[in-house]
Amino acid sequence: MIPTTSLPMFSAHIFAALFVTCYVGSIYVSKNARLSFSKAKADLDYGYARPKELNERWRDDPDVIRARLVAVGIATVLCCAIVFGLMTTVSGNENDQLTASQLTRIYLGFTPTKILPHLVTPVLFLGPLYGHFLLESPPSQSNWSFKDDGVSMLFSLTCMRNYIVAPITEEIVFRACVLTVYHLTQASRTRMIYLSPLLFGAAHVHHAWDTYNRYGRNPAALKRAVIGTTFQFTYTSIFGFYCSYLFLRTGSVLAPITAHMFCNIMGVPQPGYDISQRPDRKLAIIIAYLLGIFGFMFVLTRWTHTEGSLYWI
Repeated sequence: MIPTTSLPMFSAHIFAALFVTCYVGSIYVSKNARLSFSKAKADLDYGYARPKELNERWRDDPDVIRARLVAVGIATVLCCAIVFGLMTTVSGNENDQLTASQLTRIYLGFTPTKILPHLVTPVLFLGPLYGHFLLESPPSQSNWSFKDDGVSMLFSLTCMRNYIVAPITEEIVFRACVLTVYHLTQASRTRMIYLSPLLFGAAHVHHAWDTYNRYGRNPAALKRAVIGTTFQFTYTSIFGFYCSYLFLRTGSVLAPITAHMFCNIMGVPQPGYDISQRPDRKLAIIIAYLLGIFGFMFVLTRWTHTEGSLYWI
């Protein structure tokens, strides 16, 4: 039996803010993880980053990536420990059957799930997948290289950050930990799906400083940073709505993690680009995108239904 408790909403906001601060702040605690830029301005053509100077530290530098991977890993463990502390109170007061560690595992969704929830995202991406197929870039096709695409994805620090560590740690913190504390307030599913992901979007705003500096610290760079950050906030918030739904619907953090990995690998869908690369397949590309959208709408509730989900009773 899962205990019921009522954490005050104000406390949940505090815990959620603590999780976000812990995760984002972790990459600024260590000197090795912090970025450094010169204060020189540069007059560049729009869309081009300036050359990196020797005394600077950029986010894709190998030592910066290593330090940040360690930092977010520690931050994630700390956030889970905070949830464990909450579960200690819950289990000690209201339930003698489940231990705090068992409750933590259940609330954070460290549980297996069916295969179908993991296939919902690829259905949505039928259009981009077809575009990749036309360009013969998927594995086993002529433009795919085991050395350049396969090995680099498995062992590159950038790929490890983008496709493995970031999806896992971000979903555990911004989905599992945040939604746990809001669930303890007995918040509605609608509120958890549409409000809590805004924290996930806001957590990416700090990238604006990186963009502004790399693109020359001039008005054009500022414009790029504002536009890029606004788009990223919007996209990550919408993506957060979806992943929150997956988490609540399945009661498992695994489905949001695989969705996050898949979306990071595929990138933002660009039907215009796909059509520009293969104008002879314009109609087929449009149909593939539409099939993906309607297919996603059809399978979303059907394939994510999970008996016994803690969050979807």
